[in-house]
Amino acid sequence: MSIILVTGSAGLIGSEAAQFFCQKGSTVVGIDNDMRSFFFGQDASTNSRRDSLVGNFDNYIHKNTDIRSQAEIENIFREYSSDITLIIHTAAQPSHDWAARDPHTDFTVNANGTLNLLECARQFSPNAVFIFTSTNKVYGDRPNELPLIEQETRWEIDSSHPYFNGIDEAMSIDMTKHSLFGASKVAADVLVQEYGRYFNMKTASFRGGCLTGPNHSGAQLHGFLSYLMKCVMTGTPYTVFGYQGKQVRDNIHSHDLINAFDEFYRAPGVGEVYNIGGGRFCNCSMLEAIALCEEIAGKKLDWSYTETNRIGDHIWWVSDTAKFEKQFPEWRLQYDLPAILQQIFENNKERWI
Repeated sequence: MSIILVTGSAGLIGSEAAQFFCQKGSTVVGIDNDMRSFFFGQDASTNSRRDSLVGNFDNYIHKNTDIRSQAEIENIFREYSSDITLIIHTAAQPSHDWAARDPHTDFTVNANGTLNLLECARQFSPNAVFIFTSTNKVYGDRPNELPLIEQETRWEIDSSHPYFNGIDEAMSIDMTKHSLFGASKVAADVLVQEYGRYFNMKTASFRGGCLTGPNHSGAQLHGFLSYLMKCVMTGTPYTVFGYQGKQVRDNIHSHDLINAFDEFYRAPGVGEVYNIGGGRFCNCSMLEAIALCEEIAGKKLDWSYTETNRIGDHIWWVSDTAKFEKQFPEWRLQYDLPAILQQIFENNKERWI
């Protein structure tokens, strides 16, 4: 029996992965204890997604387990052992601001939790593929040193610059400010690489841009597009932090990311690193995102501006996915920005309005 183990299985990426592999007929063991409600409040709870998975799939097994508990994680790995063929690790504390308020919890979830999973995989499931949902925040403020050009609605980079098509994996992660969240994710990212190279395990760190989709429980401190659309639809005031609202993000739909994971699962490497995101196909500034949300919802956003940007915030980020696309030429992005926001709107009309 093949077991797919998914951490953060009720979250945006975890639930998409659980559903994807359940529909393929695999048995999925999901680990999620709704820490998101602890981080961001009950409005951000993922329990409804957990209940949906449990109710819709007989081949989904839920474990209400904290990844920081070495003993409990060991028990799960001991139970399924070599039947585990794939581990998708998405559980995390995902917010810069939250990490600064409670660095111990942030680090133990992001770094120690990842170490628990890697070591259990090495001990009990050494042949399994291990996929880690990392982040572009491992590059810290380094992208902010790029020679950016201010345009009417966004910051941009000259078309002759080597990074015009996106930032690749060669960018340094050293000697730059990361935020405490970025630091804890760096620790986890390097651990995933090291377990791959040192123990010859099939591991990969996917350094994502903004991960999004209709099942995102967006909150003020995390979940950019989802929370923005929610504010437009509900009339909730929204604050834009710094850079004249022209900061640029690329955005990748959870479905497109899971398809990338599946490609790697079927042809894995050792200690791989990939920048993964919407690239030039799907990116926007804050001002551009606000305008599109307003157009789709048919309502104006009540927003204000504060000059102080968030620590560790990128002014401009577009991922270069060329390395992944070269290794996996069948993979393609399917969702552009209008499609993503339209889906978020349609899927949440009843809940938010």
